[in-house]
Amino acid sequence: MHDLSDGIRYDEIGRTIVLRAASGAPLGLVAVVTAGTADLPVAHEAMAVAEALGAKVVRIADIGVAGLHRTLAAQSDLRAADVLIVVAGMEGALPSVIAGLVSSPVIAVPTSVGYGASFGGLAALLAMLNSCAPGIAVVNIDNGFGAAALAARILKMKS
Repeated sequence: MHDLSDGIRYDEIGRTIVLRAASGAPLGLVAVVTAGTADLPVAHEAMAVAEALGAKVVRIADIGVAGLHRTLAAQSDLRAADVLIVVAGMEGALPSVIAGLVSSPVIAVPTSVGYGASFGGLAALLAMLNSCAPGIAVVNIDNGFGAAALAARILKMKS
């Protein structure tokens, strides 16, 4: 994040500009989780929007299922969150795995990252929509904004 001037912040990775951030006590804690580093632009978009809407945000990066030991090592941080936004491309398995580890709501964000038969994020989207893990909501491909807006609404219901 770069501070451009009074109250204006620019996030180059997430391609977002926040004109005015929420003030007061945070609504709650949102963990923005990425499977890999290629998911960071969408994650940064979600982080900027969630913070602007009043959430405290923590990023947990690069804990995809290809290195399951990293996912399991992050369990305490994952369980501390009131809402989790899980960003993943490729096969889109990470939201299902995380939803099986936590009791908080999980918002799954498929990304257009991938190769071969990923079809621009459609493979990840379909995997997330067909998850057998309870407590998952799915937004559209690369929709970090929508995920953050949903997370803020969930937090407002809790407060």
